[in-house]
Amino acid sequence: MSGGVTGGDGAVIAYLGPAGTFAESAARQLTPEDRHVPAHSVIAALDMVRHGDVDAAVVPIENSVEGSVSGTLDELSAAPALRITAETAVPVRFTLMASEAPADLRDIAAVGTHPHASAQCRRWIYENLPDATVVPTSSTAAAAEALAGGTAEFSAAIGNALAAERFGLVALADDIADNREAVTRFVRIERPGTLTGPTGCDKTSLMLFMKSNRSGALLEILTEFAVRGINMTRLESRPTRHALGEYCFSVDIEGHVAEARIGEALLGLHRICADVVFLGSYPRLDGVESVVPEGLTDRDYASAHEWLDDLRAGG
Repeated sequence: MSGGVTGGDGAVIAYLGPAGTFAESAARQLTPEDRHVPAHSVIAALDMVRHGDVDAAVVPIENSVEGSVSGTLDELSAAPALRITAETAVPVRFTLMASEAPADLRDIAAVGTHPHASAQCRRWIYENLPDATVVPTSSTAAAAEALAGGTAEFSAAIGNALAAERFGLVALADDIADNREAVTRFVRIERPGTLTGPTGCDKTSLMLFMKSNRSGALLEILTEFAVRGINMTRLESRPTRHALGEYCFSVDIEGHVAEARIGEALLGLHRICADVVFLGSYPRLDGVESVVPEGLTDRDYASAHEWLDDLRAGG
């Protein structure tokens, strides 16, 4: 999709840094052969893509425990446009780390980590660090980096084992998440360009803005999907950031924009919505094939259009 604007061999991929984050692990899963550079925030990573400083960015978009990453969703809906081109999932395994081991974990007065990480370790922290204050950081690796550099206002950090290894910290406790089945979904973001074709196992992401907040507005939106047999895998409201009480909808649906039924649904949404922001069609990470009901295949749509064209031509 991108043209290698940064030059050199292979693409350059930004990720939510610093080094040692789950985002770095996701970036290496998605693009193992490319060069990976850290960005200090999601906004910075996406702006690097917009400005052509990198070919793509890998950022978190959803966690199985804490839900969607609001900052990523809001930035994706902002101009200039960006596109999701791939997704992956990384199991969430947290480690408590420090520069040196305390005599007792209960001696730890403050622990630094990202808010999503502290939320996923809430009970463990309550039971094992009852007197510790949680200090929020921009990422789990940022907490580890500050701890290793001696600039932290905390004596321990929560992050992944890779961060402890990278920054030479001591692992005090492993696998401390309250839910050991937790995973975080990451997406690769690129500038708009030629879309890859449908695989049959695809997902399309959209941001939908209502014309007005009135009775039945959401039902109209959902109907455009329902009448075409389109399954939604995610639906949530987000503030438009224009006025209190104004919301838009972030939606993931099964299928690819190149499919006739998906295209017809987008045409319908364009008629009834104030704005439809297309965020991309890309292969699903689980490889599940979309089930297309009878009468809604591309061939069915083509046959129906041929019949209508014949009628209009006097046939």
